[in-house]
Amino acid sequence: MNTMGQGKQAKILTDAQVRAGLAACDGHRYPLRDRLMVLLSVRAGLRAKEIACVKWGMVTDAEGQVGDALHLDNKSSKGRNGGRTIPLHAELRAALVALKENRTADADDRVIFSERTIGMSATAVQVWFHRHYAALGFVGASSHSGRRTFVTKLAKKIVEAGGSLRDVQELAGHASLTTTQRYIQGSNDAKRRVMGLI
Repeated sequence: MNTMGQGKQAKILTDAQVRAGLAACDGHRYPLRDRLMVLLSVRAGLRAKEIACVKWGMVTDAEGQVGDALHLDNKSSKGRNGGRTIPLHAELRAALVALKENRTADADDRVIFSERTIGMSATAVQVWFHRHYAALGFVGASSHSGRRTFVTKLAKKIVEAGGSLRDVQELAGHASLTTTQRYIQGSNDAKRRVMGLI
């Protein structure tokens, strides 16, 4: 079921909104955890379920240090083909290091913790994002907004990095390229500029 309503997509966040969303976490009870939740969404494109399921072993190396990639397994994603390896954005990696320095955690422990249980559920993550963005006045934003922002930004930059839309599909964990294309917001300005390049 689409929680955003029939045919309605989650809002794409502007850079200013991402900065505001991160800054607001500083006033929270768990600022390091909450900042990391936002970054897992906007810098790794994770779904609410994936954010809830990330374990320390997925982001650490053999010595237990935060590595350079997130290794998401199928079980923590959408099933058979949802697992993927996502290189860690520098800001996301720094947030993981900061949280790890402040917590004692084993490889099987969930990164996004809660007070009462082993971790937050996917629904709790969705509710957290809804409240967080609503408090900031972000109309139409949800837990999926960071993911949609991530995919759209990737699509705009991937050619500069020597990649293709197929790379975006793999990083997003989409089974089909058609799904990836639905996430991407087009730009009329870019369409006009590209016509001058061909």
